[in-house]
Amino acid sequence: MTYRILADLVLVAHGLFVAFVMFGGLLALWRPRIAYWHLPALAWGAMVIGMGWICPLTPLEVSLRQQAGQQGYAGGFIEHYVLGLIYPEGITRTTQIVLAALLIVGNIVVYTLWARRRQRNFSQGSDA
Repeated sequence: MTYRILADLVLVAHGLFVAFVMFGGLLALWRPRIAYWHLPALAWGAMVIGMGWICPLTPLEVSLRQQAGQQGYAGGFIEHYVLGLIYPEGITRTTQIVLAALLIVGNIVVYTLWARRRQRNFSQGSDA
């Protein structure tokens, strides 16, 4: 039972991390200091996607599930839990690279707005 609970906690943490990588830039527009946490997370997420790596949380979850007597799974977290929801069947490496690039470009837009807001606030005498 303990291993199953730990596996579920890793699953939840992994899902929250993926959501943070995808949407953390928007949080930074609301709370600018979040950017200092989001930018490294974004870099890691884009590298994992773009390089086709498997996040270390995936084998940890699979191992915990197997120790709990459950069946593990092959591949990565996104492939197992999210692929069918957001990626079309038969995704190619080119598509993965394009998605990683879109993640980065989208966040460049968000952080450009973030930097402009900080500059405006700094010019007005308040550091947000």
